[in-house]
Amino acid sequence: MKTSVKDKTIPKPTWKPFSQAAHGHLSKADKVSLPVTAFAFPRARKEPMTDATHVRDAMARFNQVGGVTDAERDLAFANFQKAASHFDIHMKETDWHQFGAR
Repeated sequence: MKTSVKDKTIPKPTWKPFSQAAHGHLSKADKVSLPVTAFAFPRARKEPMTDATHVRDAMARFNQVGGVTDAERDLAFANFQKAASHFDIHMKETDWHQFGAR
């Protein structure tokens, strides 16, 4: 499902909060065990967002993610917005094209 914001169709976010016992660094095994709804890029299973630190890190590395389409970047941005809201993170960006534009 998609919603329209200012004449731009954006995908409905797929991100859902996922609590894990260990906060901080995620091992490869931790990442494999996460549901796809914990990732900014769910199809590619890239950029897990399990806490505020991981959300900030995922946003900082957004432009470094390779092998994804613009549609997947649209979805990741929608997921960032939902995760940031959940973790009380203020986002200045209103579009994914603004990442790295500073």
